[in-house]
Amino acid sequence: MTALRIGIDVGGTNTDAVVVDDRDRVLASTKSATTPDPFDGIKAALGGVLAEVDPGLVHHAMLGTTHPANAIIQRKDLGTVGILRLAAPSSYGVRPGAAWPEDLMKRVIGHAAIVGGGFEYNGEEIAPLDVEAIRRFADELDGSVSAVAVTSAFAAANNEHELRAAEILRERLGSDVQVSLSHQVGALGLLERENATILNASMFGVARNVVEGFYAALREHGIEVETYLTQNDGTLMTAEEAVRLPILTVGSGPTNSMRGACALAGVSDALVIDVGGTSADVGVLVDGFPRESSTAVDIGGVRTNFRMPDLISIGLGGGTIVSTDSGQVVVGPQSVGYRVVTDALVRGGTTLTLSDVSVRSGRLHDFGSPALAAHIPQSVINAALAWADNQIQVMTDRMKASRSVLPLIAVGGGSHLVPDELSGVSDVIRPAHFAVANAFGAAIAEVSGAVDRVYRYETQGREACLEEARRLATEAAVRAGADPRHVRITAINEVPLAYLPGQTCRVQVKAAGTLATG
Repeated sequence: MTALRIGIDVGGTNTDAVVVDDRDRVLASTKSATTPDPFDGIKAALGGVLAEVDPGLVHHAMLGTTHPANAIIQRKDLGTVGILRLAAPSSYGVRPGAAWPEDLMKRVIGHAAIVGGGFEYNGEEIAPLDVEAIRRFADELDGSVSAVAVTSAFAAANNEHELRAAEILRERLGSDVQVSLSHQVGALGLLERENATILNASMFGVARNVVEGFYAALREHGIEVETYLTQNDGTLMTAEEAVRLPILTVGSGPTNSMRGACALAGVSDALVIDVGGTSADVGVLVDGFPRESSTAVDIGGVRTNFRMPDLISIGLGGGTIVSTDSGQVVVGPQSVGYRVVTDALVRGGTTLTLSDVSVRSGRLHDFGSPALAAHIPQSVINAALAWADNQIQVMTDRMKASRSVLPLIAVGGGSHLVPDELSGVSDVIRPAHFAVANAFGAAIAEVSGAVDRVYRYETQGREACLEEARRLATEAAVRAGADPRHVRITAINEVPLAYLPGQTCRVQVKAAGTLATG
């Protein structure tokens, strides 16, 4: 009997859903306007696709959502976090949260302490763990925080102090206060990893509400199945794990679209542009996965270092507002967002949007009545299209890492804005089901595991070190739910660390595989 999967992606404008079979064929799809309460949109999208299939055949449900990212950007629903850094006496120079935007720092940063502990890059102790200082820190919190973020120097090399600190905190504070550990969140780089750990802890409540809402929406339709959320790198994490590590989901929306575009177009190396109602994202696919950013990632003004796709985003979408100012055509950055279905001129509204421009120019069909926008001057149409075409050209040029010519896969409900020809692009591909590529990407997502460690090649030998890293990444993928028969290594990155003694190298390995179903 065929096992079906549901993929859902909640965007700023639309909530998309698809049902796929065990051969990744789309059996049903729908787009629903994202509502002020996003879970109303999820329930509506579920109802749309489940009406076309047997709900009893659904075995898995996957969700991609902008909730965690929006919580940081909008400074909304975030918890206050106690911060414990295990790195004294080597890190007193910079306090936790020192470079954060002031409004976010006041909202999130609670009582902080830097105590003895941490490790060198090779796993040797910098200083013994100061157990008494941790107990004093816990007592000083006095119920003022909802979670605690613990960061140890070189936790990727040795997480022993973080684990012990978590035990002490739970003994002192009880189970009501959750603990976020940096070795589970970020990579090398103490301050960036600490920032990511603090943000992660601040979103525990947001993540819990997302998962409980997802469960409720599924139950309302009589479905109780294994549930997953999509991560920044295009792979899956269980819903329970997403409650513990919400920071790993903040970039999942664009990544879902890129993975979905790759599978729908049957192309593994390409540029991808995802145009929604409010914004457009451009990224690069390398062997079927989004190219990851090689630089620190800024989230809501905070510098972090966890895995994120390398993207360029601008305010360009189907709901982008077009206006005139002193005779000049002005496009964006304001957008009507999900209200484009009611506010656009061709839908009987009163706001000129890029969707109206696309309808008038013949790029968009079956979206309202062209006659309702017939009064728009042709000069305005031409200027708005020229602006959109130029922005897309600039974005694709910036994302190319070499002179090689790649195809461009155009997906998303606003992809009608992408012209059929672009300089430096071999072909513009618009695959079937392009409008719901994000939900499709969530439905077909694989499970991954990664390792990020520092090795000394002269001690074990390069090949032995790489083999150990491959094994650890594979085991991590299997623990996350991947079928051990189908796990493969998808990326190996070696970064020589010239400032450390010997043949020291940072090794990053990622493994991925299809979801185990048995």
